[in-house]
Amino acid sequence: MSLRVLLVLMSLLASLLAAAGAMAIQQVLPTFGPMPVWVQLLVLVSLLFVPLVTLLFYLTRPLRQGLASLEAGVLNFSDSDFSASLPVRGSPEIKALSVHYNQMAVKLRQERYTLHQRELILDKVIQNSPVMVLLTDQERRVILANRDTERFFGQSQLEGLSLDSLLQNQPDAVSTLFTAQQDGLYQLKLTEGSSDTYHLVQGRFQLHNRPHRLILIRCLTRELARQEAAAWKKVIRVISHELNNSLAPISSMSHSGRSLLDAHSDRRLQRVFNTIEERCDSLNRFIQGYATFAKLPAPRPEAVSWTEFIQGLSAQYGFKLDGTLPGQPGWFDPSQLERVLVNLLKNAAESGSEPAEITLSVCTNDSGVQMVVRDRGSGMNAAVLDQALLPFYSTKHQGTGLGLALCREIVEAHGGQIQLQNRQGGGLKAAIWLPGQQG
Repeated sequence: MSLRVLLVLMSLLASLLAAAGAMAIQQVLPTFGPMPVWVQLLVLVSLLFVPLVTLLFYLTRPLRQGLASLEAGVLNFSDSDFSASLPVRGSPEIKALSVHYNQMAVKLRQERYTLHQRELILDKVIQNSPVMVLLTDQERRVILANRDTERFFGQSQLEGLSLDSLLQNQPDAVSTLFTAQQDGLYQLKLTEGSSDTYHLVQGRFQLHNRPHRLILIRCLTRELARQEAAAWKKVIRVISHELNNSLAPISSMSHSGRSLLDAHSDRRLQRVFNTIEERCDSLNRFIQGYATFAKLPAPRPEAVSWTEFIQGLSAQYGFKLDGTLPGQPGWFDPSQLERVLVNLLKNAAESGSEPAEITLSVCTNDSGVQMVVRDRGSGMNAAVLDQALLPFYSTKHQGTGLGLALCREIVEAHGGQIQLQNRQGGGLKAAIWLPGQQG
């Protein structure tokens, strides 16, 4: 029944009851004699109150049921429960409200599902991002931290912890990075011979009407190393091209000049041509060594038996195996990694270390494999450690400065890292980490 019809009907019924009551009063009142008007009205209201209230209660029952359903639905909305639907019944107005409520509930359920899917995608992106993501509130409690941040601090489940407590046992450089108020590049030297460059970006905003701070930190060491290696390779290619263009005619002219000599020619000319050809050959070998660094092919990882690999390595340089070899095969390019380890073992042998003090250890974990070459030689001073992995840097008189740079290039092409560190008691530790097989 329409609400307007109900109101009209109630008005008519009230009028009819009032008229009937007035007639009854007029018939009864003479018995009691004359009464004031206000007494007559009071008697009339008393006679009509109970039937009117009963009639009103009966006629408004569907309206009250519909409003109660709407109230329950609104309370569900306030509790973020959009699963309930209302029955479409009652007056046309109540039916229209119920239909609109159900449509709104369906739309809110769809938007909640869409928002949930977006949150899952965003969480997946944040957790697997190579950027450290840290969100803190005004009390400097951690609200959100991704896996890269957890790996940096060496513990999981950072949410709810205080940032100050996390930084308490960290080096001063780390505290400076996470508490800095200005965006930019920051240099972190966490261990001897290892220095990383980090880029800090941060922002402040209101979340649930409370101030929060978002910290984004990206390690640029590997990216800068790739750009640096690419620049060196470009320089090497240009120099090699120009030298080859000059060496070819010089070698040809020397060969032609030698062919013109006869038995009566001055012997000093023979020595001149010999010297020219020797220097050309030496310079050509020098160029080829640099070209190896500039044209290093991409690694082709494969499953490699550690026993066979180490046996082949021991045939070239002597060392002592520290610990046992992993039972699972490794995953790398065997020829390229062999070149890396041969270079490190060669440097260890030339460091002045006793052969028995040169060791190689191989251990694996869930994240990958670590290989460490240790010696008891002269080690490196701080200045050499900072420059040792750069191309063209060498402390040897006849060195090209490409040995360790080539090792770094090969290891990073595998997605790994190489670090050099002096040992307590003398000697050097060269550690290589390679990731495990992907997928």
